[in-house]
Amino acid sequence: MTRSLPKAALMTVLKIAYLCDISPDHVHPYSGGNARIFRALSERAEVTVLPQSWGLAEPVRRAIYHLPDGAQLRLRWRTHLALARIIAAPINRQLRDGGFDVLFGAYSFQSLSQLRPPQDCLTVFTSDATPSIYKRSEIGQSFGSSWLSRNLADPLTYRAERRVFNALDLMLCPSGWLKREADALYDLPAGVTHLHPWGANIEDPGPALPPPAPARASPLTLLVIARDWFAKGGPIAFDTMQELRARGIDARLCVIGCTPPAFHLNQHVTVLGPLDKSVPEQAAHFATAMRNAHFLVQPSFESYGFAFCEAAAFGLPALCLDVGGVPVRDGITGHPLPADAAPADFAEIVLHHLANPAGYLALRKAARREYETRLNWDSWADDVIALMKDRCARSR
Repeated sequence: MTRSLPKAALMTVLKIAYLCDISPDHVHPYSGGNARIFRALSERAEVTVLPQSWGLAEPVRRAIYHLPDGAQLRLRWRTHLALARIIAAPINRQLRDGGFDVLFGAYSFQSLSQLRPPQDCLTVFTSDATPSIYKRSEIGQSFGSSWLSRNLADPLTYRAERRVFNALDLMLCPSGWLKREADALYDLPAGVTHLHPWGANIEDPGPALPPPAPARASPLTLLVIARDWFAKGGPIAFDTMQELRARGIDARLCVIGCTPPAFHLNQHVTVLGPLDKSVPEQAAHFATAMRNAHFLVQPSFESYGFAFCEAAAFGLPALCLDVGGVPVRDGITGHPLPADAAPADFAEIVLHHLANPAGYLALRKAARREYETRLNWDSWADDVIALMKDRCARSR
């Protein structure tokens, strides 16, 4: 699949071979990031998507995709590494004959294993985490691991990661956390890793007047976006609402993405359930919920989190945990709290802003400004394209 550009433009744009284990035509995998990355690059370059087929090992790939999601996640990249020589052969031929300026890998580092692009082809990779960094972090440890992962798969994966990442020309990290961890863990040469924050997984909602600053006598709405209630910190969000109510605040909680368990439901909780933002009507419900909320309360353990970029797009302050690569800057897009923060700590932040409405409105404006200048895909792609063009020019 190739995104066509006007013939005159082809003389001035990069020719990119795009590689991921899932087609960017599918908007939901990788929380929509793969599709967004591909689209942003395609608007600025000639981009050809390399096949996801495993060549002679394709029956194995198809068998894996018939397994439950959890088994797929554990087997997909490990099996790919084991069969990498077979899988890479037809892709290497396409790279050799395609005349590409850049081989661009997204998310699936294993897809780059055993690839041998031409010497004048820049090799670039982006992801919000790597398997080893994720596993060794507070995020991975919070979800546990299997005996196989601890004693067999991790050492093998780490060695494969070192080979792949030390062969890169550029590793584009959406967070400072990933850049620091990758530099240290893989002992990468200077100039390989670069920090370029990702954008929101929505279209720009446009600047809008924020709702009136919350007051003690008025309803206050907290929002949580969670396909997995527990993984996204839903219980803390619920208990924060309860803590505020115990202190005399008419706090409400709106939940997008799932239905909480019965013991986290009461008359003050509104459940919108899963919303597909690629469907206009459901995207409108999502936008309304974002505009009506006063805080996104998302105390989750994750390596990035598009929800925080989306909150910034609506000028909605986010309260989160200072864990991993969450794109929340204190006093700009919200407030990251320590990993052991309790609901009372989140409630104190809200009460502080209730007592300082001017500061709250300034925070909302700062969050929107952060989206306009940093947390959007146009900014990401403009910077990345400029960086890749510079590297290509210097290497030649």
